[in-house]
Amino acid sequence: MNILVLGSGGREHTFTYKIAQSDLCDQLFVAPGNAGTAAIATNVAVAVTDFPAIKELVLKENIKMVVVGPEDPLVQGISDFFANDNDLKKVIVIGPSKEGAQLEGSKEYAKEFLFRHNIPTAAYQSFTAATVEEGKKFLETLNAPYVLKADGLAAGKGVLILQNIEEAKTELENMLTNKKFGAASEKVVIEEFLDGIELSVFVLTDGKNYVTLPTAKDYKRIGEGDTGLNTGGMGAISPVPFADAAFMNKIENQIIKPTVEGLVKENIDYKGFIFIGLIKVGNDPKVIEYNVRMGDPETEAVLPRVKTDLVSLFQHVGNQTLDQVNLEIDLRSATTVMTVSGGYPEAYQKGKEITGIEAISDSIVFHAGTKLEGGKVVTNGGRVIAVTSFDNDFREALKKSYQNIEKLHFDKMYYRKDLGFDL
Repeated sequence: MNILVLGSGGREHTFTYKIAQSDLCDQLFVAPGNAGTAAIATNVAVAVTDFPAIKELVLKENIKMVVVGPEDPLVQGISDFFANDNDLKKVIVIGPSKEGAQLEGSKEYAKEFLFRHNIPTAAYQSFTAATVEEGKKFLETLNAPYVLKADGLAAGKGVLILQNIEEAKTELENMLTNKKFGAASEKVVIEEFLDGIELSVFVLTDGKNYVTLPTAKDYKRIGEGDTGLNTGGMGAISPVPFADAAFMNKIENQIIKPTVEGLVKENIDYKGFIFIGLIKVGNDPKVIEYNVRMGDPETEAVLPRVKTDLVSLFQHVGNQTLDQVNLEIDLRSATTVMTVSGGYPEAYQKGKEITGIEAISDSIVFHAGTKLEGGKVVTNGGRVIAVTSFDNDFREALKKSYQNIEKLHFDKMYYRKDLGFDL
């Protein structure tokens, strides 16, 4: 079977790495891909939201399965585009319908879904520019800190957590009337703050049945001790040590089952990943957010632990037979550390040569923001290279990742040296 992976980051390199290991895969294409995917698949210079060009590629290369990495094409309706086209409708697309993708595309839609299906989450209200004064009054009913979320997609950066009520009111105004996050913040969700420790749970569903993938914890802030600006993610650890069997049982019964059953009840066509961002408050899980694809860098820690053939899993998704799968998971811990460009998540330079990749041993290298230029691997993004390592103890796995990162070099390279500090 010929397979296409859409995307260019670390998540997509991980998908490519796993799919390339499958005997069920004949030819593997990645659009647009990066320097890492180029080594194990064929990169094609097609944008993830250029649906006509994707169709052309699928027909030309006789592609039978499309794995969608990022959220943008999903929110823009790539699954519907395939389903409604006679030439494409038999192709298996791993990713939900446009309606299903609203779980990530709109914070308000997600909150309404959670409330409709009695899934535990924080209290909230949403506001627009017309109701900004009511939003300020609602803030006064809450205790600090104050959580403001841009309703639309803001590349993981549209959430503000503020300690001071006056600052919260100012930022609400900035988001709604001054379009701080552009169109993404035309509507803002204000939420009660939940105090606890966060984790992510990943589910693969065929629209009826599901399998639960390993848990992970990612580190979003640029600075050590979780300080500084939010990033796309500085690293991840899987599994999460505090998510024991009893806690996972609560997650399954209170969150995963009602989520999948809710999708079925509402006739939402959903074949793909559900990434559930959770917080452990006391001993109870509550949902912070849904994403409709795998996370990045969590994928780089979670997928290497899946021993079951990934293409076979995806075929079961396409055929709605996931209930027949016995998911096999590597019981060791996997840890991923992300190296980033100097200046990230603000202004940074691209095109810096990366050396030392071939010196890394006993760890897996995933390219996040790289490209080939004149035969050399150079930086092409804020997050550049992720290094994933295994061990029975996550601390030992982290040690391996850190030792290997010391062999990597590019100008102004930065990474966090404190991952796992809160575990």
